[in-house]
Amino acid sequence: MIYFDNAATSFPKPDIVYEKHDEAMREFAANPGRSGHKLSLKMDRAIFNSRMNVAEFIGGKNPMNMIFAFNCTDALNIAIKGLIKKGDHVITTSLEHNSVLRPLHKMQEEGFIDLTIVYADEKGIIDPKKLEEAITDKTRVCVTTAMSNLIGTIVDFCKIGEIMHAHDILYIVDAAQAMGYLDFDMSKMPIDVICFPGHKSLFGPMGTGGLYINDGIDVQSLKEGGTGSHSQELDQPSEYPDRLEAGTINGPGIYALSAGVDYIKKVGLENIRNHENKLKDRFISGLKDEKGIILYGSLDENQGPVVSVNVEGIGSSQLAHLLDEQYGIATRAGLHCAPLAHKTIGTEKIGAVRFSFGHFNTEQEVDIAIEALKKISLGEKNESI
Repeated sequence: MIYFDNAATSFPKPDIVYEKHDEAMREFAANPGRSGHKLSLKMDRAIFNSRMNVAEFIGGKNPMNMIFAFNCTDALNIAIKGLIKKGDHVITTSLEHNSVLRPLHKMQEEGFIDLTIVYADEKGIIDPKKLEEAITDKTRVCVTTAMSNLIGTIVDFCKIGEIMHAHDILYIVDAAQAMGYLDFDMSKMPIDVICFPGHKSLFGPMGTGGLYINDGIDVQSLKEGGTGSHSQELDQPSEYPDRLEAGTINGPGIYALSAGVDYIKKVGLENIRNHENKLKDRFISGLKDEKGIILYGSLDENQGPVVSVNVEGIGSSQLAHLLDEQYGIATRAGLHCAPLAHKTIGTEKIGAVRFSFGHFNTEQEVDIAIEALKKISLGEKNESI
């Protein structure tokens, strides 16, 4: 199997991630912060160390503002519903995942907010000036992705953040695809809340994710429950992280996620990014001039390691099936939980097949994918299968 579905979740993981997850599960998987015995205290310390490690990785000054969640969708719901108030006007874009679009749409349908969706151009480029033009006197929050999960477009989120902060507007960034690929420094970037998964380019297990909240930003709790702190009070604790981490969190997963971050530090984020860019560029170069094969996105340095493809005369689901069954290549077909992004590039009715390259992919695997698409486009079968 050649795995090109890293935008959904990275696979495989570094060995150290498997080892640390297994270690936690076997040796100290007690409930953190609830008990005073040695195993509970060891898990509590492991989570705190992980909190510090992940916060430091993204330039967060206060590890207590590093909130762990179960995935990026969970983190985005916490941020969006914890910041937005009734009557607010909110700005977002057409590149967003349903993790952003669905909660905002529901709030709009219920009359809770007014919503403006700014469309990208056909290559997925967002003009920050258009977001500024959408600002009204009631605009309080802006939410955008850092990188499209459909076509890999890298959004100029720093420029957008500067514009929003100039108008005293809160800015939430969805870094689902960008975390572990781009550099982030929350101490310097004009971002109020950043949300990310643990299981994608940070190499953590599924069931991990988080949000970092800059100092002075008041995110209300989405859910209430046990925290192991202030248990005599019926009110949810007011301080982070307890305010936003009701219930038992995924301790072994968080411990393993921290190991994934350590692995990135060891290899070097720039080295990982350069490798993934090389794979993306090789893929685009090998297919951009092929008749019958359509590539989407800017197809340049503004595109991360995510490229969506269609082959004329073949449905996207059929194409993904052929790649899987005949060539052992794993991709993702359909609408990728990003319907407006597909509408932006004109594929809302046919979908596309997404190739997303990761750290453990090789140039040889990319070459195999290129040849497979060429053969499928020409109606040839893979005789070696």
